[in-house]
Amino acid sequence: MTPPPAADRGGPDVRRGSGRSVSEHGPGARAAHSFSFGSHYDPANLGFGPIVCHDDHRLEPSAGYDDHPHADLEVVTWVLGGALVHRSPSLDGDGARGVLGPGAVQVLSAGSGVVHAETGDPAAGPTRFVQTWLRPDVAGTAPSYGRAEAPTAAGLTAVAGSGGPVPLGVAGATLWVARGAGEVTLPEAGRLHVYLPRGAASLEEDVDLAAGDAVRLVDAGGARLRLGTGGELLVWSFR
Repeated sequence: MTPPPAADRGGPDVRRGSGRSVSEHGPGARAAHSFSFGSHYDPANLGFGPIVCHDDHRLEPSAGYDDHPHADLEVVTWVLGGALVHRSPSLDGDGARGVLGPGAVQVLSAGSGVVHAETGDPAAGPTRFVQTWLRPDVAGTAPSYGRAEAPTAAGLTAVAGSGGPVPLGVAGATLWVARGAGEVTLPEAGRLHVYLPRGAASLEEDVDLAAGDAVRLVDAGGARLRLGTGGELLVWSFR
């Protein structure tokens, strides 16, 4: 019998960036997947809490994803570099057409169904962004869109969901961000998904993390993480 993941046994479940599957979406568009996705099917890695997709995308200027549909997903985007051009014809009146730069967060609540497109801004050079898909609490709601510039406070800052400037259709879910060197205390939560897109970090005294690594934790809030110079940390907490 296959043992349960370390996170479900109470310990840190470390997922190294080198183990991620990668998809090439046409010229100049690349995505590294944290979970089972498309042809990279893994029945043992279908999600974590409400997360069903967590991808690290890299786009060359003007490359990306033309019009495509979503339904019953909360699509949360965090830009790390460059700029992402977003458009959604059915939601353009809600500000869903625009350019998202570094340090900005975007939430597309697909609800009963939307079509949108995402491409790298040709004027901004290569673009990198992390995108998470979550199952909403209620299916079939009216689609909506929100975006905000993230606060710049030291330590972990809530940027979406509970306590953040952009709401989510998942009760008790929060996306936190920390940037620059320093120690942070992870939130108290039933589940935590910790991702280090760049830099280096150490979790407590015995888990060293490099850029691209992730950790899944269950009932382990209050753990300390030290972020190195130039690092950036994205943490999902779920009650």
